[in-house]
Amino acid sequence: MNEYLEINRKRWDELTPLHAQSGFYDVQGLRDGRLTLMPLEQEELGDVAGRSLLHLQCHFGLDSLSWARLRARVTGVDFSEEAITLARSLSAELGIAADFVRSDIYDLPSVLSGQFDIVYTSYGVLCWLPDLPRWARVVAHFLRPGGTFYIAEIHPFAYVFRDEEDAEALEVFYPYFHSAEPLRFQEQGSYAAPGADVLHTVTYEWQHSLGDVVNSLVSAGLCIEFLHEFPYACFKMFPFLEQDADGWWRLDKEYGSIPMTFSLKARK
Repeated sequence: MNEYLEINRKRWDELTPLHAQSGFYDVQGLRDGRLTLMPLEQEELGDVAGRSLLHLQCHFGLDSLSWARLRARVTGVDFSEEAITLARSLSAELGIAADFVRSDIYDLPSVLSGQFDIVYTSYGVLCWLPDLPRWARVVAHFLRPGGTFYIAEIHPFAYVFRDEEDAEALEVFYPYFHSAEPLRFQEQGSYAAPGADVLHTVTYEWQHSLGDVVNSLVSAGLCIEFLHEFPYACFKMFPFLEQDADGWWRLDKEYGSIPMTFSLKARK
């Protein structure tokens, strides 16, 4: 398992500078005073001013700094040294106070102390985690009593469909249920830098069902407050999606609708 995670970490180290220069991540928008958060998270999580917020798998910190701009006291965590270095640099450049910690999520209890009012994570994070019950215990570990956990994430049902560039319709291709053995992918570039010439082309990912997510958090002692499902994605997950006026990506009406995003709020 450590070998899989190390291969993934090396790829994310390499992708970080590419992502920072891509249009997918709005670094200039953050510099200009905008937030990189989707309205969904802001509406559902609510006012964060004055509250301590732990952002798990924060990549290079754009959303972390956006929460800090909304006056949360933010600590961002990621396993990529390159990402954390860039996050710290942006924090200093923009004068937005936030702490950033380089750690694998499972090692975090031995690296970071304290508890938080909010633990937050979003979009494309769970597939990198081999052990969801252990992840949920880390979430619970860092939440103070009465604290809030919030996640907005790609719906696991949407992951079963083939998403390659030549896909023309919804085609069930990948498993829905979790397996200890990860799926292996090999590609140049990434979703944010298609076709970029990179050295580390292999990633390992794990599927987790919606039941896995809920049951892991409940088993860790959290009380689910809501689970919402939405018929749109935060990025062009399939080549035949169309973007709406609010920036979400949707299926054409001929497909009907499937869940492509979910959000969940829980309390310790």
